[in-house]
Amino acid sequence: MALAVGVVHPGAMGAAVGAALRAVGTEVCWASEGRSPATVDRAAAAGLTDVRTLSALARRCPLVLSICPPHAALAVAGQVAGAGFAGCFVDANAVSPATARSVAAAVEAAGARYVDGSLIGPPPAPGRPVHLWLSGRGADEVAARFARTDVRARVVQAGDTAASSLKAAFAAWTKGSAALLLAVRALARASGVEQELLLEWADLSPALTGDSDRAALQAARKGWRWVGEMHEIAATFAAVGIPPGFHEAAAEVYGAVAPEPHVPPEHPVPPVPPVPPVPPGRAAPATGARAG
Repeated sequence: MALAVGVVHPGAMGAAVGAALRAVGTEVCWASEGRSPATVDRAAAAGLTDVRTLSALARRCPLVLSICPPHAALAVAGQVAGAGFAGCFVDANAVSPATARSVAAAVEAAGARYVDGSLIGPPPAPGRPVHLWLSGRGADEVAARFARTDVRARVVQAGDTAASSLKAAFAAWTKGSAALLLAVRALARASGVEQELLLEWADLSPALTGDSDRAALQAARKGWRWVGEMHEIAATFAAVGIPPGFHEAAAEVYGAVAPEPHVPPEHPVPPVPPVPPVPPGRAAPATGARAG
């Protein structure tokens, strides 16, 4: 059996990535201390080994994957570093390159090696792979651990935090455009012209009604964790001299659709300025478009 891999923490994506590694014989560990009953159930269903504490995980696993909401990435890195981890730490979260560098500094100060990562696509399942992009020193070694799994690991050679930049560019469109659709529907509704807008969409852009319905449904379920991601994307734009306002506004939209009470207690999110709420709308059939 290959050397154990630690996952912090097994949410929907983390548990699915862990299950993909388990399917090829890798022991995958996690630490249940302080986690919710839902996380315990998810990890058990994925076949992950509960080592109880982060200290035990740090001793047992030479490779740790951080898969958590973006706003929690730096705190999780600090917790793993504080547990004495000195192996290879892969931050696979949707964070800006600047945040990735802060994460790297935190774990490297404790003696660990850092590899930048990003996950694009829905949680993996048999026949439905997710893409894991990796960059920096040691990326090839980490990618090899995912051979024959439903995690398609690829290395991007464009700097130590290139994987984070790629994720920001990808989600800037997928989630940024979804937030714009929610804001457009809210504007039309507040102005009393929503039905007329839908008529125009039906004639000229027939996909937009279904796209906006799906955006509202997904935002109601997951928007609490996209607030931080939009701020990270905005910071990525600002760092290269591109106006960040699109995605700062998107963060406000998602904060209004899925406000703080929707946030699981394990990952609290600071409140954001409200915007006119957008109700979920009717559910539309799923399409083949990739999530990210």
